[in-house]
Amino acid sequence: MGKKRVVIMGAAGRDFHNFNVVFRGDAATEVVAFTASQIPRIDRRRYPSELAGPYYPEGIPIVPESALETLIREEKVDEVVFAYSDVSHEFVMHQASRVLAMGADFSLMGPNNTAIACSAPVISILATRTGAGKSPASRFVAGLLMERGLHPAVIRHPMPYGDLVAQRVQRFASMEDLDRAEATIEEREDYEPHIKRGLVVWAGVDYEAIVAEAQKEASVIIWDGGNNDFSFLRSDLEIVMVDPMRPGHELSYHPGEMNLRRADVAVLGKVNSASEAGVETVKANIAEVNPDAVIVETDTVISASDPAMIAGKKVLVVEDGPTLTHGGMAFGAGLEAAREFGAAEVVDPRVHARGKLAETYATYSHLGPILPALGYYSEQLRDLEATINAVPADVVVSATPFSLGSLLEVNKPLVQITYELAERGAPRLSDLVHDFLKDRGLD
Repeated sequence: MGKKRVVIMGAAGRDFHNFNVVFRGDAATEVVAFTASQIPRIDRRRYPSELAGPYYPEGIPIVPESALETLIREEKVDEVVFAYSDVSHEFVMHQASRVLAMGADFSLMGPNNTAIACSAPVISILATRTGAGKSPASRFVAGLLMERGLHPAVIRHPMPYGDLVAQRVQRFASMEDLDRAEATIEEREDYEPHIKRGLVVWAGVDYEAIVAEAQKEASVIIWDGGNNDFSFLRSDLEIVMVDPMRPGHELSYHPGEMNLRRADVAVLGKVNSASEAGVETVKANIAEVNPDAVIVETDTVISASDPAMIAGKKVLVVEDGPTLTHGGMAFGAGLEAAREFGAAEVVDPRVHARGKLAETYATYSHLGPILPALGYYSEQLRDLEATINAVPADVVVSATPFSLGSLLEVNKPLVQITYELAERGAPRLSDLVHDFLKDRGLD
């Protein structure tokens, strides 16, 4: 019997992780390629031999997902493993149909085979969709731990879009660490708020190695998830964010529905912005698929660094990029802030889009009159800067969580928007976290 020949479908995150923990040391299996989707410029590279291990002295090719059928046929592939997130159930099955039509098996890998055991307790912050509020929840939980004198390590879902060998294990403890690593906008959005509070953020490619280093420093680990993926770590408490502004999505997206079915705590964010019908629909869906989950309602509180600069002005709204692209939302906290703080006009940036950003609007036609803060590579950063400077607005209202002015030279005043989780009433997330800490002897 020869080796089983496998392709892993991914987006430079879950795919690499599944390979590392399941396939890298498996002499009976040969991973012949990764396919790439969702993130620009991650295809037509190789997963390097330094990370792939001794069975792969030349590394592993990363090819466009569009070439899947050709790849299966030419490489005589036996099995295709689907390994990326925040896609509809229908989309997953379309990919399965492509694979099955070529005669290969199609599979998904779950937590039992892919989650890494940790010596420290793990609180995982997950979601049913991108943009449901994981980042504010992660910051909220981190704050609770710090109030108790604990110093958690934050391990973030991967975003390795550069030199994979150099990014094998990344430790970010300062803004200078971000600069040295040439962190993208997407990385800075998630890392900066934690770093500014004195926490260390870990990320990279090889999460077994990352965990080994991070747990040396921490009494508690917070898994700060990406998209709606499930945790790479074996979790002791799973908190899952559910978005009542997109009712029904919690049961129709992969692997978000799985997260909901496993959740210890299901947190409804943005209740103060959502409709009553949306809230009730989501609560009913949670009760149906996971009656043991504790349901918590929370608000999202939006603030501005200088609200007076918005009032009566023509504004350009810049939003968190992945929330709009992967998450499928037309707008985010920035547009809400512009309206709340009395902007006279929200200037539509679409007609002023430069370079690749014009293609982004064509690809994501659902976008409203906002500018997504995309910066996976230097050309995108230049296009973002050029677009901002071309829009005839008085003020930039920036709801991306990182400091936009730290990377771009903007020719307009900038107002920073922040959004944080706020509790509404019982049951409260803070009480549930404190109960967890007491059970672990940490409070």
